[in-house]
Amino acid sequence: MATQAEPRLTGEEALAIVDPANYVDWDSLLDRFDALRRKTPVVRVVNDEVHDPFWLVTSYDDVMRVSKDNKLFLNSPRSITFSDKNSGAFVKSITGGDPNLVRSLVALDAPIHPQYRRLTQDWFMPKNLRKMEDEIRALAKVTVDRLVDAGGEADFVPLVSAPYPLHVVMQILGVPEADEQRMLFLTQQMFGGQDEDLNKSGMANMTPEQVMQLVVGAVADFEAYFAKLTQEKRANPTDDVASVIANAKVDGAHLSDRDMAGYYIILAAAGHDTTSASTAGAMLALARDPEQFARLKADRDLLPGIVEEAIRWTTPVQHFMRTAAEDTELGGQKIAKDDWLMISYIAANHDESIFPEPRKFDASRSPNRHLAFGAGAHQCLGLHLARLEMKILFNELLDRIETLELAGEPKRAKSTFVGGLKTLPIRFSLSK
Repeated sequence: MATQAEPRLTGEEALAIVDPANYVDWDSLLDRFDALRRKTPVVRVVNDEVHDPFWLVTSYDDVMRVSKDNKLFLNSPRSITFSDKNSGAFVKSITGGDPNLVRSLVALDAPIHPQYRRLTQDWFMPKNLRKMEDEIRALAKVTVDRLVDAGGEADFVPLVSAPYPLHVVMQILGVPEADEQRMLFLTQQMFGGQDEDLNKSGMANMTPEQVMQLVVGAVADFEAYFAKLTQEKRANPTDDVASVIANAKVDGAHLSDRDMAGYYIILAAAGHDTTSASTAGAMLALARDPEQFARLKADRDLLPGIVEEAIRWTTPVQHFMRTAAEDTELGGQKIAKDDWLMISYIAANHDESIFPEPRKFDASRSPNRHLAFGAGAHQCLGLHLARLEMKILFNELLDRIETLELAGEPKRAKSTFVGGLKTLPIRFSLSK
């Protein structure tokens, strides 16, 4: 394919891609990505005063290629999430030069990444998760009881979709229930740092430096908490993931404190926030479509399709960054060694060449090869758990709720990285 002249986004167009406020208006955001995908599916985003230039990748095929080619497109050389120049410099100053504040699985490349991933991979396979179904179902029942007690009208996010996956992942990690609210608070500070309603800071208009300081503080609290948990799990190991991580050895040695903290944090934070977003997305779609809700109540075989479509339609992890290991070509553009790329999972999951009527929530969509879990070596470790959690919760909800509708306008979080609804007011009646 012949290479084209380098297309660029500059000025306001460039800032629009990285401004978290623009991720609140979902349809306008999708309009922007649609226009870019049709005209320039790989485009250079340049705003020298704010951030280093990067390539924005919006087509499904190109995002899939970057996701799968883990030798050519690396995770570790630069930040794996978008950061401006000031934030990037601040992170390096406190990590000794590492561009990533948290050294987690998603920030590692081979050969370290596969070694670390194998430590817990079997734990998250369906065969092992089946042993947890009764425990997860019990948590789902308690969660739905709380919704029922709300009396027919509630905000689904703080009452159901935020606490439920948190309970599950904390149980898997072996974190006591008494500490769950602390974990929720820290997760919201890490991933909700761009949204004043979620970061719990009290600042309506934070500077990028203040946002980064907030996140750094949350990471430090996470690390301190899990350092103590590691000591406990080494002294008294139990049948949970925290014990696996605390006692794991690679090349005969325990993981470093930083690597161990990164492992805990990615499981605790990412395992909660993303499933919460997908769960709220599914509920939004059902509240908007009473006929689909009624069909699902009558035929639970439709539930896997609802879950899968919710994950695509919501796309909680909105982007990741990659770094080119050598000169290459992508989408007709020359990509130089060390170039930074943003792969937009939102844009890829709404590529009309792959997903007909992509903005329509279609539970019967087949095939549904979305990229919400990524692809290749870095595909989400907890994808089977996320699906299981959602299926169990919605089975419980469908048993208890007869009718469902919106009770107000839902609101999305301001975030360029992990996104989703922060409020979802619903009105419901109970089954007799």
